[in-house]
Amino acid sequence: MRRAVLLSNPETKRAVYLQKAAIQEQISLHILDWKDWKKHLPDGELFLKIDPPLWDSCILEELDMLTEAYERELEAAAYLTEERTIEFLNTPAVITELLDKRSCKKRLIQAGLPVTEFLGADSEDHMDHAYRNMEELLEAMKRCQVYQIFLKPVRGSGAAGVTAFRLQPGTGRMSLYTCALHVPEKGILNTKRLRNYTDVSEIQLFLNKILKTDCIAERWHPKAAVHGFSYDLRVVVQDGNVDYVLARLSKGPVTNLQLNNHPMSLEDTGLSLQTQEKIKRLCVEAAACYPGLGTVGIDILLEKGSLNPRIIEMNAQGDLIYQDIYHENSIYRHQARKIKAWLSG
Repeated sequence: MRRAVLLSNPETKRAVYLQKAAIQEQISLHILDWKDWKKHLPDGELFLKIDPPLWDSCILEELDMLTEAYERELEAAAYLTEERTIEFLNTPAVITELLDKRSCKKRLIQAGLPVTEFLGADSEDHMDHAYRNMEELLEAMKRCQVYQIFLKPVRGSGAAGVTAFRLQPGTGRMSLYTCALHVPEKGILNTKRLRNYTDVSEIQLFLNKILKTDCIAERWHPKAAVHGFSYDLRVVVQDGNVDYVLARLSKGPVTNLQLNNHPMSLEDTGLSLQTQEKIKRLCVEAAACYPGLGTVGIDILLEKGSLNPRIIEMNAQGDLIYQDIYHENSIYRHQARKIKAWLSG
């Protein structure tokens, strides 16, 4: 007997709206709770979609520990295929691969795809280099003559720990933007508000803390703008085709929509059809780098002026877009139709 299963947290919008799509397609979807999933796994052949678990902690220093625990659960899910037939929407292995921003970017570079560049991109070891403190970071920025960068924890999503840092080489003035907040005796907490720091001592304290989490350092490429807002794009690719594109507009350097930034349809950006097709081809090529990846959210930067697209990062669980679920729910309808075809196959 074939069954469709979603491994998720039942109360999340991910689970609720995939269930709505399943009802519309007249199929049964069994939702398996992360809390005790191994005890209640149904028998038979399964189509299994894996959603990310909810984490109780917002402390960035615990990010690696939480991710490692998640990876062990993914490994356990992968072992299920030794005992029975399981069709994954995204395989546990590919989800694990995309949790590592450094590894993902290295693969895209090796495939010859344009990405937001690592700091020191002209150095042979720049891909694997981790800066231990602010002094090392400033030395590298001055050596490379790159004075605007992004720092991102290698593992993390939803702007957790993402930091935009600017240095004025002539004056030594600094500016740092981040959603993270340093709380004495607790650590660095992920929040949903962007903050700007200009005091050097505060910036040094924060950078020395965040760099201990193992970050990648990237060039801060100027972004395209529309209506006075800078923006980037979230592109959802499913089964080799672009299903959805959304622009994310911001007055600051971090565009994630949970920070009260503004969504806009691709059509309203005024991008030419030629540029739109260039973006879509790039995203399809990036998704094809990962066999076993049925759905992926890809963040795209458009360079200011040229509008040349660069891949910022890829998210194997980046298919939740509120602007879609509250209207057509097309992304999850696509997944439900795929499940339906498998159930009847």
